[in-house]
Amino acid sequence: MSTGFFTHSDCKRHDMGSWHPESPARLQAIDDQLIASRIDILLEHREAPLATVAMLETVHTPQAIALVAENVPAEGAEHLYPIDPDTSLNAYSYTAALRSAGAAVAATDAVMAGELDNAFCSIRPPGHHATPGAPMGFCLFNNVAIAAHRALEFHGLARVAIVDFDVHHGNGTHDAFRDDPRVLMVSFFQDALYPFCEDPGSKTGLHNMVNVAVPAFSGGEAVRKVVTEKWLPALHAHQPQMLFISAGFDAHREDDLGQMGLVEADYAWITRQVMDIARQYAQGRIVSCLEGGYNLSALGRSVVAHLKVLAEID
Repeated sequence: MSTGFFTHSDCKRHDMGSWHPESPARLQAIDDQLIASRIDILLEHREAPLATVAMLETVHTPQAIALVAENVPAEGAEHLYPIDPDTSLNAYSYTAALRSAGAAVAATDAVMAGELDNAFCSIRPPGHHATPGAPMGFCLFNNVAIAAHRALEFHGLARVAIVDFDVHHGNGTHDAFRDDPRVLMVSFFQDALYPFCEDPGSKTGLHNMVNVAVPAFSGGEAVRKVVTEKWLPALHAHQPQMLFISAGFDAHREDDLGQMGLVEADYAWITRQVMDIARQYAQGRIVSCLEGGYNLSALGRSVVAHLKVLAEID
């Protein structure tokens, strides 16, 4: 398998303060684990380009884009611009967000062109909480949603699927595609956790949204049951021509931002299920984008487990 690894040093320049869990150290932890596991040389490393405003506008309103673009502090400024209580901008945040969205688009283009079998985007800021109308929850622009639109509108696919295994519900992705039957979203997330959604798929009757709330302290067995009984039947019925993953690793048992009990083997198992669907319906095409994951050791180990499956490395 040829697996792309998209990132850029600009993504490490977005910094919301030394106290903030969504820190530049997250990407460094991934880089360190790739080297320690000796799989870095087995990936095709590519530099993330800058997304254009036109790419952002496929998902976001001009007002949402301007809120970020027009409020970054001047370079060298010590203050941050607060978007919400959890999300701030420094001088490099807009550029980092353009790199993150650009990575997702470039990975989509490369996989669609057959240059890569699949790809992982090691990027920040994350994206799945960013709604069409507003950034929120550590997220500025919705990278996976922008990539999915790219596959549909630029590459002409008829159906795609988004798999979200972050501990928090991807409310921004849900909002972006709730009325678009071309897009199936499947996810699990910890119940009664930010952004405090209940079961936004079944309770609204949206057949293209299979988003399942699970109780706190759920482990791998409960999540595998959700995947087997809820996700896979929906994915088989939808027959996506490309799959996108919002790869959040904060449902790991060592991560303090959630209260779930997944381990590396669970992320590897979920990735195998997604790959099986991709082989059946999508010529193996997958683009995975980093979302959460805040315990640095657990994050690095989990990304390695995810990438080993994507790249079919024993």
